[in-house]
Amino acid sequence: MPRKSTIPSKPSPKSEEPDWYASPEGRRQTQREFERALKNGTLVRSSGSHVPRTNPDVLKTLLEQAKANATRPVSIRLSVADIELAKDIASKRGTGYQTVLKEAIRQGLRPG
Repeated sequence: MPRKSTIPSKPSPKSEEPDWYASPEGRRQTQREFERALKNGTLVRSSGSHVPRTNPDVLKTLLEQAKANATRPVSIRLSVADIELAKDIASKRGTGYQTVLKEAIRQGLRPG
């Protein structure tokens, strides 16, 4: 059985190009290319851009900040007692119980 090509299939007609870059596959490929250029220090401005070249360290910091602020839905099993405790704490604080759980996770993950 022939192996599937790992080279991304880019569109040929110009009219399909914006659609490809907007697709999940196009966004993944663009992200991979960006991260590779950032890692190799070859990230440069395009000929049509009037934005000065950005220091790769600054871009790396911005990318880390974006990841720190991004959220992803997860599903975990917690004991009923822990959920009720989080709800009690949340009602005293005037916040949601999920906020209390997120703060507890963050505090538990801090080094030191």
